[in-house]
Amino acid sequence: MAKSNTCCFTGHRVLPRDFTSDCLMRGIEYLINQGVDTFITGGAIGFDTKAAQAVLEAKKKYPNIKLHIYVPCRNQDKKWNIKDKIAYQSLLKKADHVDINDKEYYDGCMLERNRKMVDASSYCIAYYNGSRSGTGSAVAYAKKQGVTVFNIYNKE
Repeated sequence: MAKSNTCCFTGHRVLPRDFTSDCLMRGIEYLINQGVDTFITGGAIGFDTKAAQAVLEAKKKYPNIKLHIYVPCRNQDKKWNIKDKIAYQSLLKKADHVDINDKEYYDGCMLERNRKMVDASSYCIAYYNGSRSGTGSAVAYAKKQGVTVFNIYNKE
């Protein structure tokens, strides 16, 4: 996986009811046209799931692109509802590569996962509302590392 051809995603777990993936799909297609062929998501509920689903949808038109999922801990979905667990397991099966931290959940595992995704990327598509959050930390870290960040919050 070449860093210059890679984009990660970061975003909030809770999305507005009227969230659509239109801007997300436009961002993915734009980056594919710039030579990006690998997309990394953290596999969490909310924006991570929407991003993974959008990449899988884009694969229908661009079969050469890859979806990588970086899972921060082996029991990430432990407290999720059954619907979210089913969607998560489906995404893991459809991904081209899944990297799972084999440890149980621990403080800092999400931060480590986010930094690993950013460190492997030249681009980041974010859904960030400006709040203090893991998403905010990931966006700040990406900018500090010189990763080009596209924040699609309020652009749909």
